[in-house]
Parts: sequence; C-alpha cells; structure tokens
Amino acid sequence: MDAVFKALADPARRTLLDALRQKDGQSLQELTELLEMTRFGVMKHLGVLEAAGLVVTHKKGRFKYHYLNAVTLQQTIDRWIEPMRAKPVARAVLDLKSTLERNHQMTKPDFMMQTFIRCTQDALWDALSDPASMAAYHFMCERVEGEAVEGGALTWILPDGNKMLTQRPTKVVPKTRIEATFEPHFFGPDAPASRMAFIIEPQGDVCKLTIEHYDIPAGQDGVGEGWARLAGSLKSWLETGTALKMAM
Repeated sequence: MDAVFKALADPARRTLLDALRQKDGQSLQELTELLEMTRFGVMKHLGVLEAAGLVVTHKKGRFKYHYLNAVTLQQTIDRWIEPMRAKPVARAVLDLKSTLERNHQMTKPDFMMQTFIRCTQDALWDALSDPASMAAYHFMCERVEGEAVEGGALTWILPDGNKMLTQRPTKVVPKTRIEATFEPHFFGPDAPASRMAFIIEPQGDVCKLTIEHYDIPAGQDGVGEGWARLAGSLKSWLETGTALKMAM
C-alpha cells in the first residue's frame, strides 16, 4: 500500500494514469508526448507505477504497451476512501467470430488488468472453467450454461432469465490459458463481439491472473468496470469463500 501512495504522490505519474484511463494500451512514445521530460524520465515514472501494481504492460514486437490496472486502484479506494464515506456495501469491483476467422492470432489488447489471488492453480482454473463456480462468484448472473472447451459455448444467465453474455472458447490450455469470443448481450441483440483471454501464472502460494480484452467495439468501453467487478468477486470468493455480488 505504501508503494501505491508513493506512486500517486507525483503529479507526473498522476498525469500518466489519467492518460491511460482515457486511452488504455499506450506506448512509451505516446506517453512521452504528454510530459515535458525525456523518454528516460517517463520510463522511470512508468517503472514506479508498474512496481506499485497501478500499471501493467504487454510487449508486442519492439513495443511495450501500458494499461491502467484498475484492481489495485479499487483495492486502495475500498480500504482507505470508501469507509470514510460510510458506504454501506463494499464495492464489488474487486468484483467476433468474423475477426477470429480473419486473424486468429492475439494482437495488442485494448484492455488489460492483473490481480494476485491466494489460491492454488487448480482452484483458480476450476473457478474460470466450471460453470457452477462461475455462477457462484459472478456479480450479477444466477447461472452459467455450457462448457469451457474449444468449440463449445458458455452463456451467463441473469436472474430474470435473460442472457447477459456468451463466450465461445477458441483456445484452451488446461490450468494456464483460456481464449474466447466475448458476445455481450447486455449491449443489445446486435452488439458486435470481441475477444478475451484469461492467463494463469502460479507464483508460490498465490496465482497471478491476467485478463486481456481485444478488439473492443466503439461504445463498449464500460466492459473494463465489469472485468474489475468480476476479478474482485473472484478474488474474494477464492480467498474467503464469499463473493462480492453487486449489480452494475
């Protein structure tokens, strides 16, 4: 927590975070243009933000792209700011078929976040691939139907019986990675699909979960908050047995 407050104390670093909040996935060159300092100076600030967990990166070829890590920010808010406002309920934030046929390779994600969960790799994998487990911690849905297998489909069902989301796994590496389509019915019946990925990396007695979202259509930028809610609820469910259920 000290590293987070230290990182936020510098106005240049706050400017970088604001820039990533407005447009995720920016390169060093793009971010350097925002500040009156050298590339090396901007790199140092980004290094502090990355060390604090406020920024995560994705390397593609010669370029490194930077993403705001909403989970760390929300954990800070939940611990220090929301209790002071006497909010009654803790925030749940800690809760493309044609495109895939045209280009099946993952490119630069439009959205990316990471969180660390104290659990086994098997437990995290089950939580991300077992329909009953997914429904247990999802912040809005009552049940999940289908199978997390290549060529299969998973559909999230709201309490009123309507479909919220359909995902069709395109690549499944057991205990390590799931790539799938992202078909958001909550944006309307004709909402275009995009792509997402879960990546699991065991690190001692914790697991690092990375969520990547690709080809997000215009008007669907709000999916980032949904991912933050899902990650928060998943973390709470695995670590405490209690999910963070709160509708958006």
